[in-house]
Amino acid sequence: MDVFEAIRTVLAVRHYQEKLVPEDAVRQIVEAGHLTASSMNGQPWHFIVIEDRETLGQLATLARSGPYIAQAPLAIVVGMEQSPFAVSDASRAVQSMILTAWARGIGSNWVGFNNLQDVRPLLGIPENIEILAIVPFGYPATSLGKGLKKRKPLGEVVHRGRWNQPFE
Repeated sequence: MDVFEAIRTVLAVRHYQEKLVPEDAVRQIVEAGHLTASSMNGQPWHFIVIEDRETLGQLATLARSGPYIAQAPLAIVVGMEQSPFAVSDASRAVQSMILTAWARGIGSNWVGFNNLQDVRPLLGIPENIEILAIVPFGYPATSLGKGLKKRKPLGEVVHRGRWNQPFE
């Protein structure tokens, strides 16, 4: 799948098949995050790959917006070192991982944004690392309509040259 097709069709997946994500796919997903560009090449991210069912269940309990983590065969916890660019850089890495997974038929969804401090002791994450997100991954349990997205018309959000000049 080419990049634009992945961007055009990616959807949030919250229900997963009971099918493991192959190791080569896990490696490629993590490498996609690792290879993402970052401000001044700071690479402020840390990725913790979780495949243990019990730990996935505990993460689902700790992340209020992600009870479905428990049914995912894989989750990646994304931590960040202190940096003025960390949220931007780590967010870009998350998107790279999501798109790489999607291109392989593996769905995901961003869980949490802040309020994940209780994950720190569970995974032994040091105090100086802020947790940005938990991203569960798995094969979608149901067939998804690729590309069926509700988006504002392009003319409402894209301007040419200056504000309120139509993009045509």
